[in-house]
Amino acid sequence: MQISSSKENVLKKIRQALANPVPVPFSQSEGNTSVFQPSTKELEIEFAENFTGLLGKFSFCINEKELAQQLQQLAFAKKLKSIYCNEKDIKQKLVTAGFDNFTATDVAACDASITGCELLVARTGSLLMSSAQTSGRTVSVYAPIHICVAYTSQLVYDIKEGLLHLKEKYANKLPSLITLATGPSRTADIEKTLVVGVHGPAEVYVFLVEG
Repeated sequence: MQISSSKENVLKKIRQALANPVPVPFSQSEGNTSVFQPSTKELEIEFAENFTGLLGKFSFCINEKELAQQLQQLAFAKKLKSIYCNEKDIKQKLVTAGFDNFTATDVAACDASITGCELLVARTGSLLMSSAQTSGRTVSVYAPIHICVAYTSQLVYDIKEGLLHLKEKYANKLPSLITLATGPSRTADIEKTLVVGVHGPAEVYVFLVEG
């Protein structure tokens, strides 16, 4: 097959470039340092500001008893009749603290779901979640209202720190799914009209418990 002169010129230039590679301008840099400066705020404040700025609803609880009380108030205010929770540890703690409004047996038919998370990322106001959680892949996505219960010990500053934490936690058995949920689901059409709750929960609550 005959190669055209223009194509031959292009291939010739590529061969010359490969024979004389351009040196890396910053050979000592491996990109291991974060481009973001550490926050001067406490992680709880950093997360709360960024999370609420993305339409999330945030509440701080000093203990699990206050958590149960605040959940009762939310259930009453939002008229939640069917709440689903598939994480035995969280469910048992809430029942012990006085909240036992778990009437839903299927996430597809619930008004709201309650899950935990792997970590909270303060810089982006994100929930870092994985398929290793007993709630699985779907509970935080399919319910119209997602309620996340987390503890202050689960706060990290940025995504890199969070991923390193998971790598240390799971070693060579990383979960098949690791995802970041940043506020409620939202999208915009061609006229830039914001619509919330199309591809996931319309409301996301984080109850952060001291401890």
